[in-house]
Amino acid sequence: MPVRSLTHYALEVPDQQVGQRFYSDFGFEDATGRSNAVRLRPKPLGRDQILLYEGPKKRLRHLAFAAPGAEFAAVRGRLQAAGVQEIDPPKDAPEGGIWVRDPDGQLVNVRDEEPVTSAADPPRYNSPGHPVRIAERAIEPPVANPATPRRLGHVMLFSPDIERQRAFYVDVLGMKLSDRVPGLAAFLRCSADHHNLALIASDRPGFHHASFEVGGIDEIALGAERMRERGWEPAWGIGRHCIGSNFFWYMKDPWGSYAEYYFDIDYIPDEADWQPRDWDPQYALLVWGPQPPEDFIHNKEQ
Repeated sequence: MPVRSLTHYALEVPDQQVGQRFYSDFGFEDATGRSNAVRLRPKPLGRDQILLYEGPKKRLRHLAFAAPGAEFAAVRGRLQAAGVQEIDPPKDAPEGGIWVRDPDGQLVNVRDEEPVTSAADPPRYNSPGHPVRIAERAIEPPVANPATPRRLGHVMLFSPDIERQRAFYVDVLGMKLSDRVPGLAAFLRCSADHHNLALIASDRPGFHHASFEVGGIDEIALGAERMRERGWEPAWGIGRHCIGSNFFWYMKDPWGSYAEYYFDIDYIPDEADWQPRDWDPQYALLVWGPQPPEDFIHNKEQ
């Protein structure tokens, strides 16, 4: 597949300092320096994955994908064949790569970069008949670092035309369809993760949430508790999704969208014979956990 990884996303927000505090409390390292954008990165990664620009209201500014070497040339060829015009980058955007707009008008930056991967950090959980942690306690309180995001896993966007968006990201950028809920949602991947981009139906485009991998279910719960202690509102969790299978907990961000801690998502290598499935809407959100807020999938962007 020509695009190989979701590398970062950028938002415009009305208060960069509030966003800076939210994501720092969530567990990110602030790497802003003298930049006009607030830049945040997972501490183990050393690579910016969230950019916050000043704007009159919260909205997605752009998504960025990695397509290294030959894949970068292949993406450019696919875009040209589809008649998609390259455009100039927005002001103060990261340098390099191809800039285009998807069918919903969202800016997309494809970069000649290596994919983002997590460093090997297997959790040491004992399971039936398979002890990994032997003669050691699982938790030694106090826990100093309750959640350390490893990397950006996926972004979910609202769309008024999911099928048109799916066609662009799959047929032009080379992503793969993992699963869908007909008429409601589609889950696309450009890595071995079950999805790197999710699309959910709305009457207009918008940003719903970004999701970040952590090292285990303990980190999810302890990270959410730390956010609560620092004054942020837990939105939904803890639970396990059906589509993608990951454990989750969503925190409400300062602008009405969400940031998600996740762990244990379905893993689909390129060579796997994975067949996309059409899911009944009753399985669209969870296997177990509390019911989501009534407005969880309402597009609050104007």
